[in-house]
Amino acid sequence: MAARPRTLPAAVAPVLVGSGLALGDRVFRPDALLATLLCALALQIAANFANDASDARRGADPETRIGPTRVVAAGLLPSRRVWAGVAVMFGIAALCGVYIAAITNWGVLVVGVAALVATVTYTGGPSPYGYRGMGEVSVFVFFGLVAAVGSRYAHDGTMPADAWLLAVPVGFTASAILVANNIRDIDTDSMVGKRTMAVILGLRRARGFYVALVVAAFGLAAVWALLGLAPPWTALALLASPLAVPLIRTIRSDSDGPALIRVLEGTARLHLLVGVGLAVGAAIG
Repeated sequence: MAARPRTLPAAVAPVLVGSGLALGDRVFRPDALLATLLCALALQIAANFANDASDARRGADPETRIGPTRVVAAGLLPSRRVWAGVAVMFGIAALCGVYIAAITNWGVLVVGVAALVATVTYTGGPSPYGYRGMGEVSVFVFFGLVAAVGSRYAHDGTMPADAWLLAVPVGFTASAILVANNIRDIDTDSMVGKRTMAVILGLRRARGFYVALVVAAFGLAAVWALLGLAPPWTALALLASPLAVPLIRTIRSDSDGPALIRVLEGTARLHLLVGVGLAVGAAIG
């Protein structure tokens, strides 16, 4: 429950894109795929654990909150046990990072350390950046640019331009997951002083931000393929666009908690399907 499995597509999608590019470039390594996938999943789970424990300490998960159960706030697990889980996930991520560095370049570890720090300081520490409207920026950087480009880099130690370009729509849909989550929690976050991007923008503009991220993701995927800046078959990602229509319709008009939870889950699926489409298209060429 604390791992929040329905959010894990955020970690899987960019790894698939990087690996799909490696297949298309004929440099694919199964061990690189496994290492990057385990590393990304471990970091995502660690972030969810840390967020659960840190938000409970700051009172950001009150009983009035609508959404999946948070295990520390609900008394299902003590905070120290959840932080032990963070340490275990960090250990797994670190081992994978060392392996990736060994087959590419040891400078990779600098990026790995930055990812670990970002995971802990999102809602933890004396001045968590997730409480200052920077969560979406971090998600875009680490679950978009770093994860997609890093996954491609793990195969042969190169970072081609199309990896950077395809990382952008992946980062946008990953960020949309967080925006959907924060729109759902906008009232309870406001009460405890958690100034997420949704709280800062307000409900109407936060809804617009969500729509802009989703539309821009599909728009850029189409532009990159049309202009030949990415493999033409990456336009397969556009097949997922009809699934975005009901999500956009709901988030623009509905403030009901259960409906927004469905948007959150649907956005995570959309993100994964966009990643699959980009990955398959990149592999085909």
